[in-house]
Amino acid sequence: MLGVAAALAIAAVSAATPAMAYVGPGAGLTLIGSLVAVVAAAVLALLGLVLFPIRMALKSLRAAKEAREQAAAVPDVDPS
Repeated sequence: MLGVAAALAIAAVSAATPAMAYVGPGAGLTLIGSLVAVVAAAVLALLGLVLFPIRMALKSLRAAKEAREQAAAVPDVDPS
């Protein structure tokens, strides 16, 4: 079944004739701008996925260090 569909797709693509259409500069610039935006969004999403766990680990380490410093700064008071 997949072979038949692939054969039909290849036949349809090879039988297509050129459109002889003009693509103006506005459409070209729009396409380039959209491509740049999509690539930038993908890069920023991947960067966020990589950096988020690192930021959370650093925040946790800083909080633990601060808690240790505060515990060392408070003297133990003997109630007796």
